[in-house]
Amino acid sequence: MEILVMAGQLLLGLSIIVGLHELGHLLAAKMFGMRVEKYYIGFPPKVWSITKGETEYGIGAIPLGGFVKISGMIDESMDKAQMQRPPEPWEFRSKPAWQRLIVMLGGIIVNIIVGIVIFIGISYSTGKEYITKEEVNKYGIYASTLAQEIGFQTGDRIIAINGKDFESFDEAVASSEIFLGSNSYYTVLRDGQEVRIDVPNNFIEKLSEPGARANFIQPGAPFLVNEITPGKAAEKAGLQKNDRILAVNGEPTPYFQVFKDKLEAKKGEEVALSVLRDHDTLSLSVPVSEEGTIGFAAKFLLDYVKVEYTFPEAVAVGTKTAFNAVFSQAKAFGKIFRGEVSATKSLSGPIGIAQMFGGVWDWQHFWFLTGLLSMILAFMNALPIPALDGGHSVILLFEMISGHKPSDKFLEKAQVVGMVILLGLMAFAIFNDVWKVIF
Repeated sequence: MEILVMAGQLLLGLSIIVGLHELGHLLAAKMFGMRVEKYYIGFPPKVWSITKGETEYGIGAIPLGGFVKISGMIDESMDKAQMQRPPEPWEFRSKPAWQRLIVMLGGIIVNIIVGIVIFIGISYSTGKEYITKEEVNKYGIYASTLAQEIGFQTGDRIIAINGKDFESFDEAVASSEIFLGSNSYYTVLRDGQEVRIDVPNNFIEKLSEPGARANFIQPGAPFLVNEITPGKAAEKAGLQKNDRILAVNGEPTPYFQVFKDKLEAKKGEEVALSVLRDHDTLSLSVPVSEEGTIGFAAKFLLDYVKVEYTFPEAVAVGTKTAFNAVFSQAKAFGKIFRGEVSATKSLSGPIGIAQMFGGVWDWQHFWFLTGLLSMILAFMNALPIPALDGGHSVILLFEMISGHKPSDKFLEKAQVVGMVILLGLMAFAIFNDVWKVIF
């Protein structure tokens, strides 16, 4: 069932952003009187179509993209017969270069607008909830095994990122500046001393593994016993609501994460809990289940800040979030080109993207990823690769500056080269996804 949910979210998200991308080309072409022969979401073979006016609107069986076919344009259809006839006034090739450029940029522009609108909507409807640096530093952090590999210790207080102060703890775990930059470092306070923790330039590879970023470093979460599950070990042992568990088998458990680790290590065994109740310290013996639980829900003692945005504020925040996605993508490509990270570990195809959506349908998460993908699609299409919108745009800019239009033969060869590159990249991404799943 989870696989179906992943696939459903992926297909819906791609259909939205690809459909709107191609709609941007279609609307711009029709605005300048160009004939649009086909508008498809998905690639052939055809599943369904309907013809309205001069345009056939359809759905293809391969849901990994889409296309529009504009009369008189050299595209993936490679319709050479049409190009050998004299140009007609409604054809793409008959229009001024500036109009053709707008048509080529239409999809990118729409994807940018869609991404911005989605992030504005998320900002306005949900606001922002975060935990401040000061709140986390009351108790310190919980360092996962991955965090310990680069020098973190549970209980550290993070006081600076790349030598700069920060407000939200999210900046410590999700900042592109530290993970996509070079020679990044944290400054932590440990036993009253400042310690520098350097982040390896290829560390993003490890953070890209499933669950790694969420578990990297977490706010240390002091806790109380909250709801107790009837009939489970906690109730039978006499644990009560608002009890505070101080230790497991004599080992301190200042955070819930540490408490969970202790139980995980004692699955199927009995443990001794030191419990603070009112002003008394009790010792309770509790059996741990094979799942590493004893049967209660925790109440965490961390205070979060909730910010509600007005619509103008949401516009500013949402727009910044959208463009930060593009800047992060550019930084990620920079690290790949500099050889700091491996392309095989960093790039994802449809399977990897589906896993990002997850096996539970969460509309807020869905729209966040759809907005992110819309901005990434705009960025990728702007790259100056033949067959992409960016490649066509570079050729048109050359024509506008030089006053000379490239020959149809040159455009055909450029299109072929671009298609080979794109198909190669697509094959690499899919094979890479399969390799990651299997191995």
